Amino acid sequence: MPKPRICIVTGSRADYGLLRPLMAALRDAPDFTLQVLATGMHLAPEFGLTYQAIEADGFGIDAQVEMLLSSDTARGVAKSVGLGVIGCADALAALQPDLLLVLGDRFEILAAVQAALFARIPVAHIAGGDLTEGAVDDAIRHSITKMAHLHFVTNDDAARRVRQLGEDPRAIFTVGSPGIDNLKDTPLLDRAHLEAALDLRLRARNLLVTFHPSTLEATPADTQLRELFAALDSFGPELGLIFTKPNADMGGRDLARAIDDYVATREQAAAFTSLGNQRYYSAIAQVDAVVGNSSSGLYEVPSFGKPTVNIGDRQKGRLRATSVIDCAPIRAAIRAAIETALTRDCRDVVNPYGDGQAVERILNVLRAMLRQPLDTDALVQKHFFDQVSAHGID
Repeated sequence: MPKPRICIVTGSRADYGLLRPLMAALRDAPDFTLQVLATGMHLAPEFGLTYQAIEADGFGIDAQVEMLLSSDTARGVAKSVGLGVIGCADALAALQPDLLLVLGDRFEILAAVQAALFARIPVAHIAGGDLTEGAVDDAIRHSITKMAHLHFVTNDDAARRVRQLGEDPRAIFTVGSPGIDNLKDTPLLDRAHLEAALDLRLRARNLLVTFHPSTLEATPADTQLRELFAALDSFGPELGLIFTKPNADMGGRDLARAIDDYVATREQAAAFTSLGNQRYYSAIAQVDAVVGNSSSGLYEVPSFGKPTVNIGDRQKGRLRATSVIDCAPIRAAIRAAIETALTRDCRDVVNPYGDGQAVERILNVLRAMLRQPLDTDALVQKHFFDQVSAHGID
């Protein structure tokens, strides 16, 4: 029997960092054929051409789908989704995967899953059921859940929400986040080697800052970023600042330009389009806290025993460790949260997103599902599973 072809779609540095250990396991497994479809930010020079990092990690890229327009307006992002559907439809027709495997909630992934839906290609979705009520990602994630056929969720609360969406309980598997697996497999740079790799001098105290557009909040993202800058300036030049720039979301380019302008006049600050896994994780290990509104602050940072200052509502509703300090997007609240983070001991914090065994669990499910020739009809013809209580259907 031919080996099942598993096509993984990656559209940004964020999802690639989480998918990397699973991609490696599928590539090295004797009973699967890995296909890689790269799209979105990976192919854009302004975001660092990060498809090259995928290739440097030893993965062949089987298809590249250009979809990003040089616009991050609502209209531009919507048009990019349309281009992504067209490109992914052609790519999937050529690759003919047995299963499409995707992670998360970005618009690039929405485009790929839409193309798979009409091609009758079963979809496995990682990290469905989470909540991020301050961003359009929340609606995208739930939409992908309804188009997916296998659900690899990161926690029990997420599993319950996927069941509430009417998905087959037998197709929902709580596995944890594969990003935690990635932490175990990435050797970290010590302080001196990190400084050399980043070409900067760390201070006695340092922050890693990542701030993305929060697409559904009432306060504009640029206003929130100015409040963050003001809070950071209140600590003076003795506090080192490492910025990673935002993703290709609505308004992301304006934030990136503002960050560049900010660090240009502050000797203690530096900004990077993409750090890559090793430098990013090494930076987390060396700084005193992580600040911003990135999901990484909730998913991965707790495993380093470091505090996270989570600003605003972008991650509202997402499960969080006790190391996460939430604050409003105003300078006084941000400064107070950073002061708390700089004195908080988080070394004994438990990460609620798993134990680093997600990849093994996912492979075991895939092997069980694909041991025999895949019954595509049985997977793609989904049934809605009503939630039944003692009083009948809820």
